This record gives sequence, structure tokens and C-alpha cells, in this order.
Amino acid sequence: MPPAHGQVRIGVAAAIFAFVTWGLLPVYWKAIAVVPPAEILAHRVLWTMLFAAAVLGVTRRFGEVAAALRSPRALATFIGAGLLLGANWFTFITAVNTGRVFQCSLGYYINPLVNVALGCLFLKECFRPWQLAAIALAAAGVAYLTACGGEFPSIALVLALTFAFYSLVRKTACYEALPGLFLETAVLLAPALAYLAWVGAAPWAAPERAPVQVPALLAGTGVVTALPLLTFAFGARRIRLTTVGFIQYLTPTGMFLLGVLAYKEEFARHHRIAIVVIWIAL
Repeated sequence: MPPAHGQVRIGVAAAIFAFVTWGLLPVYWKAIAVVPPAEILAHRVLWTMLFAAAVLGVTRRFGEVAAALRSPRALATFIGAGLLLGANWFTFITAVNTGRVFQCSLGYYINPLVNVALGCLFLKECFRPWQLAAIALAAAGVAYLTACGGEFPSIALVLALTFAFYSLVRKTACYEALPGLFLETAVLLAPALAYLAWVGAAPWAAPERAPVQVPALLAGTGVVTALPLLTFAFGARRIRLTTVGFIQYLTPTGMFLLGVLAYKEEFARHHRIAIVVIWIAL
């Protein structure tokens, strides 16, 4: 088997793991919904950075971090990626914990289409006629779902745009996944610690009246954040951005199933029609 083809298969497997995990993340955020979204975000930044630092230390890869800090291009890249990541995380946590899983799923149905557009505009990726037809059909399903949603999908659009541009930045980044995650969360660390200090929440503490498991779940946000992000970044560097875009439909589909089966959210006729159209496209 040619090495390049083997790398593509590994990249696809890594991307599938990442997007399936992200599709199940609403379960985790619901479990700590007693904590305000901004505080969850601050904990997520802190514990993710600590997890990445621990892995870097064990694997002796802090030299890669130092090298990235000496590169102006890498510096601009991880600052931009960190800000996009923070905006995406806060929007997603807030939406899930205020009962808007539908908006989240819609955002991640739109996101692959934005990935396709960015791949065409910035990376000069080309498509065959059947691929263009599939993209058009998926876009029609998303447009129908948006039109029938009953409200302007602001949360969905923020999620779609922030993660699409994050995907583009990571695709073109000159640093690997693990040092990148450390640097991106480092960008957000000072605001996160300042917020925790302002609200009087120690990194290991939970709000009053919170269940006893909440502190452990807050610390666990580092693991549940880092693993899919690392596998996503690993996979995105080895496969086409358009391929990433189509695999990414696993995430909103998982959210839809959670919303319907676990959280009993509305699943009307227009939802069913849109899902069928999108899966035909895939």
C-alpha cells in the first residue's frame, strides 16, 4: 500500500473519531449545566492546557512549542486559532445548556458547506460533477432546515463560521496538533484565570449546591476537549478539507439523535425531510 494512501486512511479514521465524539459532547455539558457557561469555558481552557502540557512533558515535545513561539507566522496562526476556538466553545456550551441543541446541530450541518467553500477559495481544491451535485443537494437540505426553523439561526451561523475558519487555520498551520492545542489554549489562559478569580471559583471548586461529581467533571473537560481536537488536527493535516467537511456530518447527526431521543426536542416533518436530503447527498 502506498504510504500516501495509508496516511489518508489514518486521517479519515482520526476525523471520524473526532466528529463522533463531538456529536456526543452535549451529554457532558448537560451533566454540568449547574455551572454558568462562562465558568465552564474558563475551566475548559485551564484543564485542556494542563492536559496538553502534561502530554508534551511526557513525550518531551516542549521544543516544538519553543520553535513555534520563534516563528511570526506560527505566532499569528495560534493566536487566531485560539480566539476562534474560544468563541466556538462558549457559543456551543451556552446553546446546549439553554436547550438549543437543534441550533447546534444546524450549525454543524452548515459548517461542512462552509469548509467546502473555504477549500475552494483558499486551497484551490476542485470538485468532480457528482461531487458538485452532492454539495448542492446538501446545501438545499440545510437551506430548507434553516427556512423552517422559525427563527434566524444566529447560534448556528456563529458555530459554523468559527469552526470552519478554525479548520482552515489548522489545515495550513505550521505546527503539529499537540503543541498547537497547548498554544491555542495558552492564548485564552489569562482571561480564563482572571474570570475564575473574579467570580471566586478555584479551579478545583464547584458552585454551592452543585453535585459532588461536578468538580471532577470540570477537571475532565480537559480530556474530553483535547482528545477529539488532537485527533481532528491530526486527521485534517492528512486529508482534503472537503473530505473533512463531509465526515463532519457525523457530529450534527449525533446531536440530532440526542435531541430527539434523549432530550425530547421537537422533530417535525421539516426536520425529517432535511435529514433525508442531506444523507442522500452524503
